[in-house]
Amino acid sequence: MSLQHIDVCVRRATLDDVPALVRMRALMLSDMGMHSGDADAPWRAASALWFSERLRLPDEFAAFLVVASAVGACDAHAPSPANPSGLHGRISNVSTDPRRRRRGYARGCLDALLTWFRAETSVTVVDLNATGDGAGLYESFGFAAPRHPALQLRTGA
Repeated sequence: MSLQHIDVCVRRATLDDVPALVRMRALMLSDMGMHSGDADAPWRAASALWFSERLRLPDEFAAFLVVASAVGACDAHAPSPANPSGLHGRISNVSTDPRRRRRGYARGCLDALLTWFRAETSVTVVDLNATGDGAGLYESFGFAAPRHPALQLRTGA
């Protein structure tokens, strides 16, 4: 499949876009091998509420979309010499409608999100988890493995 780039005009999500953000999240989860259930799955209502609450915090949360999406949030950590504000960015929900992939839509959303982090927040560190399909995109923006490996402990179900 050839890579087709087009001019991408993304926009910042509003409360009217919550259903689209939930739909894009379901696509992403399915692509990661997770069964996302039908339209009435309880997680979807919880996700809609989560997006609705966060979209009301424009200094801490942003989502950009077109036929793709990218979501970012600010997370307060203790300040350090390398990050005096202590503010970290977290990117999630990068997904593209399967019929529109490899055309630059996710790149456009990610670029808009990184511009928001740089221009409207004091974030100096941005984290994300990449799938194999997305790693090349993130690396093209300068993302690299952190100096200290991330570990995770699941304490619940």
